[in-house]
Amino acid sequence: MSGPLPRALVRRRPRGVTRVAAAVLFVVLALLAGGCADFPDASSQPWRDNPEIGPEKVPAPQSPAPSEPSPPAPPPTGGAAPPPGPCVDPDPQVVATCLAPVSSVVTLPGASAALVTERTTGRILRVAPDTPPQVVATVPVDAAGDGGLTGLALSPSYAEDQLMYVYATTAGGNSVLRIAQGDVPKPVLSGIPRGSTGNRGAIGVEPNGTLLVATGDAGNAASAAAPGSLAGKLLRIDAFGRPAPGNPTPGSPVVGSGLHAPGDVCPDVTSNTTWVSDRAGTRDVLLGVRPGSVPGAGAAAAPAWTWPDRPGVDGCAAGGGSLFVGLSDAKAMYVLKPTAEGRFVGTPEAVLQNTYGRISGADLGSDGMLWIGTVNKDPGGTPGATDDRVIRIKPPSGGGSGPD
Repeated sequence: MSGPLPRALVRRRPRGVTRVAAAVLFVVLALLAGGCADFPDASSQPWRDNPEIGPEKVPAPQSPAPSEPSPPAPPPTGGAAPPPGPCVDPDPQVVATCLAPVSSVVTLPGASAALVTERTTGRILRVAPDTPPQVVATVPVDAAGDGGLTGLALSPSYAEDQLMYVYATTAGGNSVLRIAQGDVPKPVLSGIPRGSTGNRGAIGVEPNGTLLVATGDAGNAASAAAPGSLAGKLLRIDAFGRPAPGNPTPGSPVVGSGLHAPGDVCPDVTSNTTWVSDRAGTRDVLLGVRPGSVPGAGAAAAPAWTWPDRPGVDGCAAGGGSLFVGLSDAKAMYVLKPTAEGRFVGTPEAVLQNTYGRISGADLGSDGMLWIGTVNKDPGGTPGATDDRVIRIKPPSGGGSGPD
């Protein structure tokens, strides 16, 4: 049949039916045009939000999947060499390298690591074999002359309270500071005179927690003898900076005087003596402080040991029947054998001569190993490629018989 239908046969269909029929017709035509359609299982696809209606989006370019890394390109001919690698020392006994001058070394409980101080930067670092140094705290210091961060001691209960005590030269003078984990340094004792020289100081801790502090004379020998000055003194204070009970003069922290540029304070349980090394001007000396003894004025005039050749006494470590004293100018370490009475036996010996250069801080770990630091970057030193360093070695032997 062709042509228009008779008007009588044409019926008006509902508008909604017409739209449904049109939709069905559209789908049929699409199938006929494109063949059989594949409708994926909806459950196999991740949930996606409704597409945004708008202009067609241009897909962003994507990088190809990563492949094997390409070898680094060689430097151009005549150009600069690639940056140097990590600072590694060939000596397996070297624990840390490329530090600022190491002024003090204190081993941590367990003896697998130590804390060291850098004199010029004010940093306290945790060092251990095969581990990069870790900054524990930083003390703002003025390192002019021989000042800076020169002394470090741990609380007797460090494993529980993590408290450290340091001797530092700041803009306002020399001070003893207390450092708690995660806190800023807090002053324990301030007002220690500062000068263009003679700012070195050291600190040790007695088993009962009393602090023993050795201060420099700030470049003025008269201050070391003046009773009212804290310069050039051996001080005994509690953890809050107050004079410790049992001091010779009640209300005064001073237990000895006459110091010039102390290197270290090291308690020795074996000989019941605390040793203090000092560069006393015309000679280097080692003082012995025993319970109940009062060094008094001019203590440097009656030392336990002297070095007339002034080798530059520095850090010391005591234990196992030996006393080790670092010699920075002589580039060695001195070994003595103290007795229970605070004297010495045997023949003294200089060891590690020119092995690590200028030896400074020292400490004995609970495992018997000796930790030492160097100050080859200080004035007068000749730093090597990996200085300054921290070294952990088996203690060398030696001895001593009495004052020179």
